Amino acid sequence: MIATRNTPDKLSIEQAAELGDELRQRIRGEVRFDKGSRALYATDGSLYRQVPIGVVVPRTLDDVVETVALCRERQLPILARGAGTSLAGQCCNVAVVIDFTKYLSRITHLDPDARLARVEPGCVLDHLRDAAEEHHLTFGPDPSTHAHNTLGGMLGNNSCGVHSVMAGRTADNVRRLRVLTCDGLDMWVGPTTDRELEQIISEGGRRGEIYAGLRDIRDRYDDLIRSHYPDIPRRVSGYNLDELLPEKGFNVARALVGSEGTCVTILEAELELVPSPRHRCVLMLGYPDVYATGEHVAEILRFGPTGLEGMDHLLVNEMQRKDMHPEARQMLPEGHSWLLVEFGGDTAEEAGDKARAAMQELEQADQTPTMALFEDPDEQAMIWKTREASLGATSRSPMLGDTFPGWEDAAVPPERVGEYLCAFRNLMHKYGYEAALYGHFGNGCVHCRINFELCTDSELARWRTFMTEAADLVVSFGGSLSGEHGDGQVRAELLPRMYGESLMAALREFKTLWDPQGLMNPGKVVDPYPMDQALRTGPGFVPPATRTRMAFGDDRFSFYRAANRCVGIGECRNDHGGVMCPSYRATRDEQHSTRGRSRLLFEMLQGKELDGGWRNESVRDALDLCLACKGCKQDCPVSVDMATLKAEFMHQHYKGRLRPRAAYALSQIWPLSRIASRLPRLSNALLHGPLGKLAKRVGGVAEERDLPHYAVQTFSAWFTKRGARNQGLPPVLLWPDTFHNHFYPDLLQAAVRVLEAAGYQVLIPPRPLCCGRPLYAEGMLDQAARQLRDIIETLGDEAMRDVPVVGLEPSCVTAFRDELRQLHLADERAHGLAERAFLLTEFLQREGYHPPILNRRAVVHVHCHQYAALQAESDSAMLARMGVEHRVLDAGCCGMAGSFGYDAEKYQVSIDIAEQQLAPALRSKADDEMVITNGFSCREQIAHTTGQRAWHMAEVLDLALAEGERNFEVLASTGRGR
Repeated sequence: MIATRNTPDKLSIEQAAELGDELRQRIRGEVRFDKGSRALYATDGSLYRQVPIGVVVPRTLDDVVETVALCRERQLPILARGAGTSLAGQCCNVAVVIDFTKYLSRITHLDPDARLARVEPGCVLDHLRDAAEEHHLTFGPDPSTHAHNTLGGMLGNNSCGVHSVMAGRTADNVRRLRVLTCDGLDMWVGPTTDRELEQIISEGGRRGEIYAGLRDIRDRYDDLIRSHYPDIPRRVSGYNLDELLPEKGFNVARALVGSEGTCVTILEAELELVPSPRHRCVLMLGYPDVYATGEHVAEILRFGPTGLEGMDHLLVNEMQRKDMHPEARQMLPEGHSWLLVEFGGDTAEEAGDKARAAMQELEQADQTPTMALFEDPDEQAMIWKTREASLGATSRSPMLGDTFPGWEDAAVPPERVGEYLCAFRNLMHKYGYEAALYGHFGNGCVHCRINFELCTDSELARWRTFMTEAADLVVSFGGSLSGEHGDGQVRAELLPRMYGESLMAALREFKTLWDPQGLMNPGKVVDPYPMDQALRTGPGFVPPATRTRMAFGDDRFSFYRAANRCVGIGECRNDHGGVMCPSYRATRDEQHSTRGRSRLLFEMLQGKELDGGWRNESVRDALDLCLACKGCKQDCPVSVDMATLKAEFMHQHYKGRLRPRAAYALSQIWPLSRIASRLPRLSNALLHGPLGKLAKRVGGVAEERDLPHYAVQTFSAWFTKRGARNQGLPPVLLWPDTFHNHFYPDLLQAAVRVLEAAGYQVLIPPRPLCCGRPLYAEGMLDQAARQLRDIIETLGDEAMRDVPVVGLEPSCVTAFRDELRQLHLADERAHGLAERAFLLTEFLQREGYHPPILNRRAVVHVHCHQYAALQAESDSAMLARMGVEHRVLDAGCCGMAGSFGYDAEKYQVSIDIAEQQLAPALRSKADDEMVITNGFSCREQIAHTTGQRAWHMAEVLDLALAEGERNFEVLASTGRGR
């Protein structure tokens, strides 16, 4: 049996602090034993919450060795953690958490000839795949979290993914592992010949003891292992004792894969790569129901696909209700359930021919499915997005309510998927549960999130009974409780129903051999904590009620529900593609991810680990580096809106208290600019002279930043003097935002010319107004609400209620669409104004405007708010109409984010964000490519980091008009333009 130990729950604050101090003396990495860090790592993607003793972020492998040694000395549990996306509870524990992801994330060696790669545990899967693809190789297993999950986590869970049909589980793709035992043994393990085994045992020592014990387990349990281990592609539950069998080559590395950190700490991994098809195509098959898809899996497998996924109508219905991937949904062939069948080949023709051969044979079948073939890579990517978005689509269901993991990845023989789906859905209905069914049908693995209710003792008892019957059901099909996500805590208690007591004894012996003191992630896999212990929100949990300034109407008017949208997927830890989350990309720190901030807000509201409520400084520090870019609202699978959560928190946090200096200097740009613009030349002389440097220091503004110059004449003054034209034509109100009105009025003037050329009478507000955008991130919501109230009163009256409002600044238009409703939810005029607010290109595209041709090339950077809350593609569509050859950068956030990049304390983070992708991309562009972006802050950041001039779309459209006029004059002078 595993040795007993003092429970870490009784570890005193003084003892924890002492441990942290000693770790700081012994390692180079980061040691975080503060309450905020402990709260940050208290949960993963599962049902559970267990606050760790502390967190270590090692810089070197020696740091890991030292941390494990110190924990052993003090008899404290250890939890090695990857990206923290696990759904079974294996990534949270009352232990010292070792987070490998920040520093130990390298590919240390890649040998394309031998098809081998060596990686550190924190290496992100897609980083390895990208490097391998340069040699037309890949690492076969690829879960849907491939953009941010780590190989250490995949080794811990024995992850699989879409292409396990082609390449198998993670265990099947491991050559060797470098492992560290809790008692300090550091060694490489892998396949072992009989001769090598005897030699290792004869050498004695701790290594020989382990190998002798493993041989003994094999010899005593070999018949049971062969007869009781399901012979299916996705047997992930339990330990891989079958890898110790002679026919498997006594592969100690593969035996340890999937042990979920309960046996050893993995220091390095040598992984096998497989050929990656150079070309792929996707065949979509439609069926009348999900049971029919399951019944046809074996037939489809005969055609040799590289991927075979299934999804039912409930999943697609959820996407439709959430308006997710509308274009991809329209591409689905007729049916109520679908199989996604991927074929690969060295050429596009080869891949397509395989698909067409399958289609031809399927047309002769008794039950011919509807079919659609997609050979274009962009269309394929759209199709796969529907499958990858499944967890986000079903996590907070408009139809089913809140759904949860727990029984989300059972696996059966692929040829029995149809039978199992029918029996499993009947079982759910017996208990009053429902779920969308999808998953890796080609491997017999079925995913789902079920609308469990766990808030009362009776609901919890019903859940336990369901889990037990579900386990018995899958075992009756010859399946595995887990086919991808591991056992962790939620299914470990049920393992005896799958393996029986004799094999459970073997699993315990395996664990004890590696970890005799029981310090490695205790309570998971074997000798588990009960499945209903340490639930995040179990019986007795009452969601905290808070009064807020923002409405949170999409979350039942609940700040708690808005913060608790996060289900731990971790997409915010993705470091390329999309916008979310720029501060995480710059810092690689969990607290600066959308998920980390959501977790801290949850803990703050709980008040158990984090005290002080809204005044808590750990939460403030995490939210302070949020750029309020709103990228998470678009990129997060469950649309966490951290910008709004931050605004509310800062409002509450500083209520009745002074804010930092920069908050006042940068948030009050509108009233300050109104004063400065009265004497613009004097203002510029003061701000850009010696006094300006002093003002920056006093105001907490970064001295490295050049402040924009005030225009000699504001746009509003220019327009009032000029007067409106095109009387009698349809009216449009042009919004003179603070930034362009006071600093770049020529852009607004360009917009006037464009709108008038398009056939509109341009109006402006009758008095100075501001949407309050700089106020939101600082949480100055009362002042922002007053400014928005002025807008409603001015633009929401009967005379103006049907007039479109067109803006140039995406963040200001977003304020109309979003914050206006959040702060004035009960005012119908606010909703009407929100619906008629447009970005310039949005409005012109809606109206069918065809601009003159412009012979230019361009690169386009989309402002974060335009990407997240407006029509991101409207600029590109308008440029296409103009004939401008252009490409849209996928370069994330610029890092300026309004006032964020001007703040002296955030300046370096702002620059680091720009240097991640955007600045390098612009430095490498062709000389004849103009840079286009609508954001005032984006243009300032681009100028600051690259010295390049960026154009607003209003200027580009105005340029087209001017060039068109010049061309007409040339033609007229030759007599050809009449």
